[in-house]
Amino acid sequence: MNSLDSWLAHCERLHPKNIDMGLDRVRVVAERLNLHFDGPVITVAGTNGKGSTCAMLEACLLQAGYRTGVYTSPHLVHFQERCRIHGETVQPDALLPHFARVEAARVQDGEVSLTYFEFTTLAILSLMSASQLEVAILEVGLGGRLDAVNVIDADCSVITSIDLDHMEFLGNDRETIGREKAGIMRTGRPVIVSDPVPPQSVLDHALEIGADLWQFGKDFNFTGDKQQWGWAGRGRRYSGLAYPALRGANQLVNASGVLAALEALRTRIPVTAQAIRNGLAMVELPGRFQIVPGQPALVLDVAHNPHAVAALTANLDAMGFYPTTHAVFGAMADKDLAPMLARLGPLVDRWYFCDLPTPRAATAEQLQAQWQATQTRKDVKASTHANPQAALQAAVAAADPTDRIVVFGSFFTVGGVLAEGVPRLDAPHLSS
Repeated sequence: MNSLDSWLAHCERLHPKNIDMGLDRVRVVAERLNLHFDGPVITVAGTNGKGSTCAMLEACLLQAGYRTGVYTSPHLVHFQERCRIHGETVQPDALLPHFARVEAARVQDGEVSLTYFEFTTLAILSLMSASQLEVAILEVGLGGRLDAVNVIDADCSVITSIDLDHMEFLGNDRETIGREKAGIMRTGRPVIVSDPVPPQSVLDHALEIGADLWQFGKDFNFTGDKQQWGWAGRGRRYSGLAYPALRGANQLVNASGVLAALEALRTRIPVTAQAIRNGLAMVELPGRFQIVPGQPALVLDVAHNPHAVAALTANLDAMGFYPTTHAVFGAMADKDLAPMLARLGPLVDRWYFCDLPTPRAATAEQLQAQWQATQTRKDVKASTHANPQAALQAAVAAADPTDRIVVFGSFFTVGGVLAEGVPRLDAPHLSS
């Protein structure tokens, strides 16, 4: 196997399940790999806001001069997007020796079966542990307690907003899901809970194991007006901060958790106020309420559960008036689709449902049928398309320059649109 694609194909064939919750198998291989980090490790769990939190942590720490490593999942277009070293996406060739290391460790002293996610996570952790990092930032894939990332003992944990998602694995209510997320906490170490209304199970677990709980609204908080915002934590305040470069009202909650984490670790990795200002002003993250310049307006958002779609709806509302809103939508079949469609429905005048290149996805026809079952507006049209690019092209062809197009529902949906680069919507027919 001499390419990243061949290794990824190998990983897909190893285990009978895509997701197999539990740390026993992955811990055996991790111990054989002897993974080690010299600087502090921050793990980030939650339903929504994980990627934004990781990106803001990275941006502030880079501005402070630290050598950072970040692991996030899933990717939008290319697998190597999952790992950044010192702010740069790793090259595919840099990953190859670490896939080989994991394979050697996996078959050493008795073969261990790993899922695609477990194998690839260990390969990236192997690369990060060999990269002389001063800070490692690890996004938890699913849940927390039994996620492969949780084989690493974090020096600080962050738990972002918690809502209903992946319920077949994590439980049917916020309390049960919160208990799974709380599994990333460690005794005596800080855990930042940035969800303004966290499940009681999260707070209880912190107390049970003796974690150093930093709770939004008690240990840290923010204030703001239309021009600027401020943050206050344990013994430190920041005022006159510019809004984070990531758009959306929910980003101040995420940024508040970031500042709490940096404050909790300040004796090991001090960060100046100027580094925080610069980091928040410069942070970038594709697919999180990303507005692409041009006409019509194009919004890309990976929102793929009701809670995230509610935030997307609020952010779209705040954009102002557009004569027609076109929505490109593709989603996984196991998502709670009805409330997602119902929440955004009042804003959308034309739907473009699309297939996605994964067996987990609902077909465009299934999405349209689900939409029709909940549809109350008679003036709204819908069509089905073979992929996100085709759906976007149909939306562009139908849109006027003053309209708005929203692409959402899955990483696969946004990634499908970004696969050939960020689209420019100044097509000739629109300006004629």
